[in-house]
Amino acid sequence: MPMTLDGLRRLAVTQSLFPPTTLKGALQKFGFVQADPIRSPARAQDLILRHRVKNYRAGDLEWKYVNLDVHEDFFINYGFVTSAVQRLMHPRANNCIAGVGGKRARLLLEFVRERGPVHPRDLDDHFSHGKVKNYWGGSSNTTTHLLDAMHYQGLLRVVRRQNGIRIYAVHQHEPGPTDKDICRANLDALADIAMRIYAPLPSKTLGSVMLRLRLAAPQWRKEIAGALRRAKERYSHTRIDGVDWYWPDKTPIGEPTDTVRLLAPFDPVVWDRVRFELLWNWAYRFEAYTPIHKRKLGYYALPLLWRDRVIGWGNLSVKNGELKSEFGYVKSQPKDPVFRRELAVELDWIKTFLGLSP
Repeated sequence: MPMTLDGLRRLAVTQSLFPPTTLKGALQKFGFVQADPIRSPARAQDLILRHRVKNYRAGDLEWKYVNLDVHEDFFINYGFVTSAVQRLMHPRANNCIAGVGGKRARLLLEFVRERGPVHPRDLDDHFSHGKVKNYWGGSSNTTTHLLDAMHYQGLLRVVRRQNGIRIYAVHQHEPGPTDKDICRANLDALADIAMRIYAPLPSKTLGSVMLRLRLAAPQWRKEIAGALRRAKERYSHTRIDGVDWYWPDKTPIGEPTDTVRLLAPFDPVVWDRVRFELLWNWAYRFEAYTPIHKRKLGYYALPLLWRDRVIGWGNLSVKNGELKSEFGYVKSQPKDPVFRRELAVELDWIKTFLGLSP
């Protein structure tokens, strides 16, 4: 049977929102979970995992990090990758970050190697590198800036967080492949991981995702065009209303359940705004950095998924230990009593997830 838009919607929901499993199992199934520091009412990584991990609680990923065989790293965005995924990306090119090969970096690396896991504050106190202009136009500690670069390069890894601050240790990767066929196979494997997380993808987004793989593996950036061409050849494909869609071959399409879910702005079901609008016929916008007077949905609006349709959004907050919720709908709130029941179930589950009193 030819694929339809309804089929693509079901595929987008059911292949991503698989039956809840263990935390390690969910991480292995995805290979990558995007992270974001905003906590409203919880961080993005926790909001993403709570739908896919049995009895997940906010903060579980950070608390159990050392036992999960995962790493903080950059895939197509910053987040958590499994060791298997990280091996496909590293070692990154020695010259991909300016300054990493300099004297400051060498001295810092020697210090961390001698001391073991260190807090950035201890490094800054020791080296007193001063300030540097950051991405946002403000100033950051030069030591912090250098640590970020060395972490991305693969010279350091995050061993844990202390009050949200990354604690670093020295990291050594195995030598990378030199055979061109193996390099291309690794790049294809990275593309397959991204497709597994975010499928189905319209052609425009597939191209964008492939381009972002240059951040995962800058040493192969010249191979991206060839990888995109190979991807289009091996993925399933259909054209609907003038849009080309791609997804992994033989991906099963499940049936939607009578379930309400509030999704993180960076959840795989939501992440690509182009796909979102094509599938659900309305534009979702992340407005945390939008001036208050220009916001239409809210600071951290969570898309509201009912069965296989995103029908609105919710804004959640915790005040005096109680969960507060406000909802908006693209058209109107469903009158189906099953929806009202399942929305109440979802809010009760969020209270448990946040550790609030029932």
